[in-house]
Amino acid sequence: MTVAPLRIGNASGFYGDRFDAMREMLTGGPLDVLTGDYLAELTMLILGRDRLKNPSGGYARTFLGQLEECLGLAHERGVRIVANAGGLNPAGLADAVRQLADRLGIPVRVAHVEGDDLTAGHPRSLAAHAYLGGAGIAACLRGGADIVVTGRVTDAALVTGPAVAHFGWAPDAYDRLAGAVVAGHVLECGTQATGGNYAFFTDHDPARLRHPGFPLAELHEDGTSVITKHDGTGGLVDIGTVTAQLLYETSGARYAGPDVTARLDSVRLTQEASDRVRVSGVRGEAPPPTLKVGLNRLGGYRNEVVFVLTGLDIEAKAALVRDQMEAALDAAKSRPTEVRWDLARTDHPDAPTEETASALLRLVVRDPDQDAVGRTLSGAAIELALASYPGFHVIAPPGKGSPYGVFEDVYVPQGAVEHVAVLHDGRRVPVAPATDTLVLEPAPEPALPEPLPPGPTRRAPLGVVAGARSGDKGGNANVGVWVRSDDAWRWLVHQLTADRFQNLITESCHLKVVRHTLPNLRALNFVVEGILGEGVASQHRFDPQAKALGEWLRSRHLDIPEALL
Repeated sequence: MTVAPLRIGNASGFYGDRFDAMREMLTGGPLDVLTGDYLAELTMLILGRDRLKNPSGGYARTFLGQLEECLGLAHERGVRIVANAGGLNPAGLADAVRQLADRLGIPVRVAHVEGDDLTAGHPRSLAAHAYLGGAGIAACLRGGADIVVTGRVTDAALVTGPAVAHFGWAPDAYDRLAGAVVAGHVLECGTQATGGNYAFFTDHDPARLRHPGFPLAELHEDGTSVITKHDGTGGLVDIGTVTAQLLYETSGARYAGPDVTARLDSVRLTQEASDRVRVSGVRGEAPPPTLKVGLNRLGGYRNEVVFVLTGLDIEAKAALVRDQMEAALDAAKSRPTEVRWDLARTDHPDAPTEETASALLRLVVRDPDQDAVGRTLSGAAIELALASYPGFHVIAPPGKGSPYGVFEDVYVPQGAVEHVAVLHDGRRVPVAPATDTLVLEPAPEPALPEPLPPGPTRRAPLGVVAGARSGDKGGNANVGVWVRSDDAWRWLVHQLTADRFQNLITESCHLKVVRHTLPNLRALNFVVEGILGEGVASQHRFDPQAKALGEWLRSRHLDIPEALL
């Protein structure tokens, strides 16, 4: 007997996403399951600090506020809700949801998933959590839960769990599971799949992108899906928006998780109709024998001051204040262990406004001692107010210094984690680790198409023909680049090598850059190792999550065939 498709939507891409999205998704059209992704590497650190202040906290409180408005709607419409808003305390959030439901008089069954918290085994960490798969979620739903809250699971597990519960897939139904992983990865970041943060946004009516609707997937028993959104909502769903999200925060052709390793090089996208993209052909392999564990710890203290340099002699002004500050830091009782300078030439000659005549010189310091980045820096900077370059001023005076976090990942055997589904009636159901596993290896590089024949070229930005989306994975950044025609692909795949990437993105020239090729998507994915230092919470660079790294790449000029312009 054919099982009806599962219509699963998303209402949150991060902790702090659009508050009204849950209501919009519940009232905008039919759904079976509504998911919410609230966790990121930085969020786990934030929740860890919250838990230090309040041991009963450690979860995303926004989720409770959304449920207070929407729990009745979900109950009336028979929509189940699955969210990782439990953060560091899924049991605490589950209890809070029950109390809310009792207060509202709404009869809902609440379950949660445990086992991801490995902090006790990593005493130097503020939070250490394994990325669990969807099997615990599936067990909760099969047990009758209306709401399932989890801690750290993979983002795609919010979709694989409901899919397994709905379709009854076996643990080795790898192709079907991989199809659900791909659908989950497209949904996980919310409106990034429906026109948000989209490279080709200027091709569309701005009014259409002003308030994009959240995405949903019609998932079928064979693992295929259609990515779409509720009728009448803003934004768009096309092959470009789905491709962009598929490339986001991934790397090679093998996209590994606890449930399955999905082969991104097998994904095929078809524009089925307006705002409907079919995802098919996805192949899966056994998952790796290990689970990723994200470790968050406090790395020390940081502070910064931004000097404004206006008008003439920008380089000389920067050199003067830098020499003065370095001498003051050297003479201080405790010089910061890390001192970094960056000059941003935002100034323009003969500028019509003072702001556009100004450049920014940014000084960032780090040290285990708060005083070394507080009094030492603020004293040195403030004392120069009348003794440095002409026009001296700063954007804001430095404060006491703030703590910063460090993220790293390690791996443990799947069997080392006690994955447990805690059902709505209190029963605890152990979730067995994967028994059939496959050590993760890079996929073989595919054959390349023939290059375009020689012809006239014109100097132009890469972004005229290519889209990009970039993001962070710990200290690494990924930049996915794709094009929209076969001829553009034949040009891109031969021109944008790892070496060329490093020439264009000069910050990467001394780092390791790995290129992955995905012909079905007409896409390249570049991983830049170490460009983000010790992760987003360390704020190592101007753009600490590499969100705009792809747009910088698109702005760089190359000799592009005129036939593509």
